[in-house]
Amino acid sequence: MYDIGPADWDGFSAVMGEKGGCGGCWCMLWRVSKKEMDAGMGAGNRGAMKRLFDSGHVPGLVARHDGEAVGWIQLDERAAFPRLESSRILKPVDEQPVWSVACFLIDKRHRRKGLSVRLLEAACDWARSRGATILEGYPIDAPKRRYPAVYAWTGFVGAFRDAGFEEVARRSETRPIMRKSLA
Repeated sequence: MYDIGPADWDGFSAVMGEKGGCGGCWCMLWRVSKKEMDAGMGAGNRGAMKRLFDSGHVPGLVARHDGEAVGWIQLDERAAFPRLESSRILKPVDEQPVWSVACFLIDKRHRRKGLSVRLLEAACDWARSRGATILEGYPIDAPKRRYPAVYAWTGFVGAFRDAGFEEVARRSETRPIMRKSLA
């Protein structure tokens, strides 16, 4: 049903749409400072992510359905997301080297079909093939049954559980840190 593989610029930008994901972020939130993020909203963040792709770096995976890009998951070594370091809620749990799942975006026509779980499973394989031993994520654990998907760009806790992740820390009622061993 879904073909998931390394993201290319065309697939990534198709999933992001004209607005660039959540209001022009272009998935740069964790990669730059707040000041840089705010200054780059829209075209600036688009350009920064395009440069990352142009450098040959693959910052995530794209899911395709019948050849159309319909889903995205960003993952990389945690060090690629320096803003996580300054978060009091998402700061490192320990000194272990981890890879991080930074964000998702799924076309609304393909939500609630298990694509997040499939993307997470593919992310585990991708990270493992690059030497990662732990993959970590920062999903939403919302008390509301119907949480607006646009605000859940880090994923939902249920998808992480379904993909075999376990909670390792919780510094906020709604934001656990979850990990999966890839060894």
